Amino acid sequence: MLILCCFQAFSQKNTSKIDFQGHRGCRGLYPENTITAMIEALKMGVTTLEMDVVITKDKQVVLSHEPFMAHEISTSPDGMFLNETTEMQFNIYKMNYNELEKWDVGLKPHPRFPNQQKIAAAKPRLSEVIDSVESYIKIHKLKPIQYNIETKSDPAGDDVFHPKPDEFVSLLLGVLNEKNILERCIIQSFDVRTLQIIHRENPEVKLAYLLEKTNAKDLNRQLTKLGFIPHILSPEYPSVNQELVALCKKKKMSLIVWTVNDVDSIQKLIKLGVNGIISDYPNLYLEAVNSPNIN
Repeated sequence: MLILCCFQAFSQKNTSKIDFQGHRGCRGLYPENTITAMIEALKMGVTTLEMDVVITKDKQVVLSHEPFMAHEISTSPDGMFLNETTEMQFNIYKMNYNELEKWDVGLKPHPRFPNQQKIAAAKPRLSEVIDSVESYIKIHKLKPIQYNIETKSDPAGDDVFHPKPDEFVSLLLGVLNEKNILERCIIQSFDVRTLQIIHRENPEVKLAYLLEKTNAKDLNRQLTKLGFIPHILSPEYPSVNQELVALCKKKKMSLIVWTVNDVDSIQKLIKLGVNGIISDYPNLYLEAVNSPNIN
């Protein structure tokens, strides 16, 4: 708790306008999109928990980056590891949740995150994540947290790996309304269709348009594809420069960038004037904002 309190005290004084987000909780340190990763990210002082959701056969909204059992993190119920050539056969949209929860996604050593702590974990339902996070906040008397939730969908996956966008959105918003946290949520996506549906039917919901690459010259074309100005533009961080920051300010969009995993880059982005940063290593935020280089 000391680390959390120190971070919050410093960030309120010097970087109060920066939204520090934990990517998939804190993927570099704990298994991604698990309840443990979310709680550990809270302890590190994040202001927003970033996560991904997919849909099961029995219409449960579940945390997962892929709509199938990804080989890097998955262990089958019989203890077998998957490989890249077979992983897409294990389609979450074809599984009921009672089947899915028998798979482990926390014990397999991660090839890209060697320091990730290993714990037994199943893919949790979004409702369970919210309950656990809100309970932790209440017990430890923390400030309310934001949730940044990505809809993992694309046109090629309709009715194969996920429902069509209107049903996907309905299921997701149903959970958020039931838990009474919609006003603290950002819905993000690369799939313009889910953003368009929410913008049309629930214009009060904060939306983030995810982009892998962009620049100030190309941004107008990408926004034309979306069809409206979102609350947030969320590009991959190498795309971000002073020109893009200025254009986002002109269009009154917040700029939240992903996925930033080193202190120098975090500091450079803060100096550029971004509104938020998403990192696999939320523990780096404290180091970044305490460094004399940030002033």
